[in-house]
Amino acid sequence: MKEVIAIFDIGKTNKKFLLFDEQLQLVFQEEVQFEELTDDDGFACDDIAKLEAWIPQRLKETIRAGQFRIKAINFATYGASLVYLDARGKRLTPVYNYLKTMPVVVMYGFYEQYGRVEAFCRETASPAMGMLNSGLQIRWLKATKPAVFAKVSTILHFPQYLSYCLTGSIVSELTSIGCHTALWDFDQQRYHRWLFDEGIQLPDPIPNDTLFEVQIEGQTIRAGIGIHDSSASLVPYFRASNEPFILVSTGTWCIFMHPFNNEALTTGQLRNDTLCYLSIQQQQVKASRLFMGHIHDVNVPPMANFFGLDDKASRQVAVNEALLKSYLQEPAMVFFREGIPADYLDEGIDYAQFESFDEAYHRFMFDL
Repeated sequence: MKEVIAIFDIGKTNKKFLLFDEQLQLVFQEEVQFEELTDDDGFACDDIAKLEAWIPQRLKETIRAGQFRIKAINFATYGASLVYLDARGKRLTPVYNYLKTMPVVVMYGFYEQYGRVEAFCRETASPAMGMLNSGLQIRWLKATKPAVFAKVSTILHFPQYLSYCLTGSIVSELTSIGCHTALWDFDQQRYHRWLFDEGIQLPDPIPNDTLFEVQIEGQTIRAGIGIHDSSASLVPYFRASNEPFILVSTGTWCIFMHPFNNEALTTGQLRNDTLCYLSIQQQQVKASRLFMGHIHDVNVPPMANFFGLDDKASRQVAVNEALLKSYLQEPAMVFFREGIPADYLDEGIDYAQFESFDEAYHRFMFDL
């Protein structure tokens, strides 16, 4: 049997089960989507019960099939999500969606207690983002569902909860603590004092490469403690490179992660949606982002429509290097002369100035 490592990569939309061999080649992949449910407030949320059942089921099925021998398991999940356990270790609530609105009353007086919003955000390297600051979800639960909160014995980040479901071990680790949670004091390199002030205890972080042994279908398998998915993307580069680097992740959001910038965040950076993650080495990773993929997707359809083409026309455009070189000689903006609009669509552009869709698209991409 081929020996493999199993990874559960849990995104908001897609849940993936991946098997890698000892050369880190992907030898099996399954991708599923679970229909969302609604939480006790009627807001959409992940079907956590289905996920809890799916993970051990896939492991057991793989072992029984006899093609692969699973040596180890780990979990990478989206951040900004917490799981609350009672004294018996049972989950108390749904996994609340970080897109829920944070009621103003929950945060009343909070930031003022810690030097106002800008000082607090700088200390925690987390722009004020409501429920996306997952640590503040604890305050939300305490304020809006006091009867539930009174039963809370343990609070886990989402990756560590999935690991806990197999290992029974209650732990925390740095990448989950440090992903815009408003939990970590980056100046003091410890949990922020607001947690102590409110009597909230969280597990102390342990090294991310900690392993526990579990028994599944008669096999002894080592299980990791989980990791925040964005931070996971940095780990291979830390392992493989001795040189400083910036990691650029492209997509709907283009995220730029700089692990070698040790300067504290400024107020201006926080206002421009720059934040810091924590690496597995407990170092800050300064990260900025731009909604570039979305800006592209919003502006291409009206451009294509002007030239009588469908929305997918941009996929057929071949790079015209001569055209791009000419733009370098005349770099003045044509698109977005007044900056990126609030709705991201440049409605002031006159497509008639271009001879073809290809030319318009090249100029758009250059300016973007």
